[in-house]
Amino acid sequence: MLVVETIAKVRRAYFQDRKSIKQICRELRVSRNTVRKVIRSGATEFSYERSIQPQPKIGPWRGELDRLLAENAQKPKRERLTRIRIFEELRSLGYEGGYDAVRRYAATWARSAREASAAAYVPLSFDPGEAYQFDWSHEIVLIDGVTTTVKVAHVRLCHSRMVFVRAYPRETQEMVFDAHDKAFAFFGGACARGIYDNMKTAVDTIFIGRDRAYNRRFQQMCGHYLVEPVACTPASGWEKGQVENQVGVIRRRFFVPRPHFKSYAELNAWLLDRCTAWARRHPHPELRDRTTWEVFEDERSSLVPYAGPFNGFHAVPASVSKTCLVRFDKNRYSVDARAVGRPVEIRAYAERVEFWQDGKIVGEHGRAFGRDKAIYDPLHYIPVLARKPGALRNGAPFKDWDLPPAMRRIQRKLGRVPNGDRQMVDILSAVPTDGLDAVEAACAAALSDGVPASSVVLNILARRREPAPPLTITTPQALRLSCEPVADCKRYDSLRRRDHGKITGAGRDGPAQALRDEGGL
Repeated sequence: MLVVETIAKVRRAYFQDRKSIKQICRELRVSRNTVRKVIRSGATEFSYERSIQPQPKIGPWRGELDRLLAENAQKPKRERLTRIRIFEELRSLGYEGGYDAVRRYAATWARSAREASAAAYVPLSFDPGEAYQFDWSHEIVLIDGVTTTVKVAHVRLCHSRMVFVRAYPRETQEMVFDAHDKAFAFFGGACARGIYDNMKTAVDTIFIGRDRAYNRRFQQMCGHYLVEPVACTPASGWEKGQVENQVGVIRRRFFVPRPHFKSYAELNAWLLDRCTAWARRHPHPELRDRTTWEVFEDERSSLVPYAGPFNGFHAVPASVSKTCLVRFDKNRYSVDARAVGRPVEIRAYAERVEFWQDGKIVGEHGRAFGRDKAIYDPLHYIPVLARKPGALRNGAPFKDWDLPPAMRRIQRKLGRVPNGDRQMVDILSAVPTDGLDAVEAACAAALSDGVPASSVVLNILARRREPAPPLTITTPQALRLSCEPVADCKRYDSLRRRDHGKITGAGRDGPAQALRDEGGL
């Protein structure tokens, strides 16, 4: 067989150097037919494939060898013969060939048997409410004018073929929890089994067969919705073929051409409407006289009742910097200044992030996707402002703080006085206790009175606070009076003026002596 290097030399010698065929044959030591074949064909590579494989020794024994291999494949795995044993069995019947021919033939036979069985499938049938299938896909949309690859969660009820899709920026575990909650809320319930592939957000370890070590939080979610998770065989997508087929249908129907949206909320609302419209319009693949939506309506009564939202968060420990910021998912979020110096627990949800410390929330923000963003809550920095009021002017958390109109006016007026920053900090310090609306109303009242000062605003807030309810003390039965005393102030009339405008007993012990005379003491 000619190598590509020799073919290249022949072509260069003939077409570029203009040498004759005879000269090329003499220099490269190849035949004239070979040179003519290279020149006339124009090919740069030749390969040889034998069309018929001669089997002079094993050919007459193919039928017997096929029988031995088929009988051996039907035996239990522990009782199957090795290929050397099959060769010995064939030799005992009169075969005179070698072992290599039997080994190669047995390998080809086994490969053909596997391919034949892999190409065949068994049609599946599911009862109402028996199972659903879950999968992810990546689609391209335009969100706020930017081309974005979104991760779409697909849920499909196996009996009614009802579809549900929802888009997310990530495929993380909190997104999986949110997708299940939104799907079950839309369906009005869950199924007894959930069929998944071996995604890392659900499966920690794959054992032999169907055994899996599921993620602890994923098991909590399945226990909340009363779902039994079932994982497919690795690289066997046909085991959840319905949702695999749904991915292609949804891509062609919903995402071609690329849709345009302003936000993920608008995209998901559009997807939900499209799912409902598609189910109402398309017939069921098995019950052709009914639509998918009609079969879904009948299946609803067989679903496991919806148990309410699952507290689906992904917990991560983190530290708080001296600037009251916590780094998570390549972004930074502010927390309460009193949390600095101690670790916090981040609870990441699909649309928000919570920061917990000592069983209390010290920060909560809407989740940001991207990188190197700083998300501030100015109220977190008010304790710091009490010590450093000058930071109110140039502090990053306060630059884009959209204060109510009355508070903005007071801030502008206080900016013209020497201690204006300190007064504004005193007003802002009342926001965590009294609330932003109450402080806004107090600032408006102070402006209407023409006295924009912190002392006036705080005085108005103090007067408007509702007094604390008095403590109610429960008196034990043994200490209760049978005859409760009655307050009678008439006996003090004896202290009033009597004769000639003089007060009776007006000496040093006069009032007490008068009461004793009246029998009061």
